[in-house]
Amino acid sequence: MDSNLRPILSSEQIQEKVSLLATAIQRDTDPGTTLHLIAPLKGSFVFLSDLIRAISIPVTIDFASLSSYGKRMTSSGSPRWTLTPANVRQKHVLIVEDIVDTGLTLQTLRAQLLAQEPLSLRSVCLLDKPARRQVDIPIEFVGFTLEDVFVVGYGLDLAEAHRQLPFLAVIDNPKTRIPNSE
Repeated sequence: MDSNLRPILSSEQIQEKVSLLATAIQRDTDPGTTLHLIAPLKGSFVFLSDLIRAISIPVTIDFASLSSYGKRMTSSGSPRWTLTPANVRQKHVLIVEDIVDTGLTLQTLRAQLLAQEPLSLRSVCLLDKPARRQVDIPIEFVGFTLEDVFVVGYGLDLAEAHRQLPFLAVIDNPKTRIPNSE
């Protein structure tokens, strides 16, 4: 393993939390409801994949893509759309986020979806970093709360590296790990 990576959450811990989140989502959803899950790409795809397999109620999925990081370790503060989800009018929507830090991406996505008049709109995130929050944004289901650290693995990356790791790790010396970061 890369000596700059310090594991903080094992694959087993993540899977246990995904299962608990799925149970909470199902418990908070009216019987007979189909949930329309929307995951921002790219980081959320692993979490979404595990979550839909843990949920036993009917689901449909869609994707959105907003970028605010690029190859940087901090947000630009201005998320921009690169893929918008299909219309969610009259659907019960659950946004599936890998990580919420500033809240700007989630705020932008929520505003886009609310304008389409869904029946309901809730959010689930695997990782929450409230110390970095710039906007007050509702998150109904939270997996883990983290300090202000930069994490990779389980779909999260640093300049596209480390997404494939089955666990979450902190990069202890990130400046030495950013490929092509000029």
